[in-house]
Amino acid sequence: MIMLALFAPVNFINDLLSRFFAPETINNVVWPVIQIGVVVTVVATWVAYGTYLERKISAFMQARLGPMRVGPWGLLQPIADGLKLLTKEDFIPEKADRWIFFFAPYIAVVAAFVVFSVIPFGPDWAVITDVNIGLLFVIAVSSVGVLALILAGWASNSKYSLLGGLRSSAQMVSYEVGMGLALIGGIMFARTLSLSGIVAAQAFDSIWFIVYQPAGFLIFLVSGIAENNRAPFDLPEAESELVAGFHTEYSGFRWSLFFMAEYAAMVVVSAVATTVYLGGWYFPFVYKLEVSGWHNAYVIVSFLVFIIKLSLILYLYFWLRWTLPRFRYDQLMDIGWKWLIPSALINIVFTAFSVFLVQALDGWHGLRTIESMTQGLNLTATGKVIMIGLGLVGLLLTGGLLSLINWRSRDFHLKSQRRNIRLVSVPSGTSAVASTRPAAAATES
Repeated sequence: MIMLALFAPVNFINDLLSRFFAPETINNVVWPVIQIGVVVTVVATWVAYGTYLERKISAFMQARLGPMRVGPWGLLQPIADGLKLLTKEDFIPEKADRWIFFFAPYIAVVAAFVVFSVIPFGPDWAVITDVNIGLLFVIAVSSVGVLALILAGWASNSKYSLLGGLRSSAQMVSYEVGMGLALIGGIMFARTLSLSGIVAAQAFDSIWFIVYQPAGFLIFLVSGIAENNRAPFDLPEAESELVAGFHTEYSGFRWSLFFMAEYAAMVVVSAVATTVYLGGWYFPFVYKLEVSGWHNAYVIVSFLVFIIKLSLILYLYFWLRWTLPRFRYDQLMDIGWKWLIPSALINIVFTAFSVFLVQALDGWHGLRTIESMTQGLNLTATGKVIMIGLGLVGLLLTGGLLSLINWRSRDFHLKSQRRNIRLVSVPSGTSAVASTRPAAAATES
């Protein structure tokens, strides 16, 4: 039965459900409920074991073992942590705004999980719903999660929590702009806001948009990491300055909800980056399973391809946390406003010029650069080579222009700052406190 479910060309699950429900009920109610249940279960499991993986990966980088005591290789440690958080006493500050304090963590979790309804994990039944403005939906809903951090910081009636909430609001404004602008380059090639349509455009053109948009991918990834409050951009929860930031006054289960939302948001950013720039579930030659009639196997293999790409970006999250130190707050703002947003604008202008140039070259002296424009901008082999070259030129041009814009910035000249460091000489002069030795000698005499 399991082999039949995986590789049978006939969808036997629909045949089974049709015995109990009408076709409209199956398509509009039963299947969405099954898909939502599977996605929520998988993401919640990831959240639990994402902490385990992060601790294990950090332990590997620091030549230690990590969790080892609870279960074989410490695999039951997330379950033990969850039970501990569920049984811990829950405190609410006396002068806190109780209702906002209570609901803030739930807002963060709901905002993170709702986004998964439009993420295409694979073809056919591996996506819950395909919305024609799916990319706008992801950006709009995911930004609500950051507002939960602001509400939590304000409702706690604590100066440390309030500062963490204010930092979160400034960080949200700074990096959401760059993150949204970075996606426009990919949209120019896909010519649709549907996430499934963006994957289909890359599959139809047999190429990933990262080779056309290396600058856009880097800008989106850095902005997404900052949007998730992950190191080195975790200023809203800087324990060295704010005790624990916006969640200082939270305890027990509600405290764990913030981290559930954070790890779920990491999956959202990684999924969007995979979908827009890494081809989503598309991988060369996998479609041969569909041609051979193994439809369910094609969907499952495509889903595994998506998970592997997603896991590589999630590993980068862990890698950065244990590699780079936390930025100062002024550096955080400078990176957002002086570097990422200008670079995203430069990338948009240069991408528009590149698309215009490739279209203008089509038919010039017999040169063919465009295959078709029915499903995105599909280029010929010549057009792809030209566009890849323009993408690399755009990456170098963006870096050069930003260096020219920010060359007077204080943080830009770190080498010259190190050279100007001088040791302070010990001041000479009389001591502010009189010596007691003469008085002690007179007493002894």
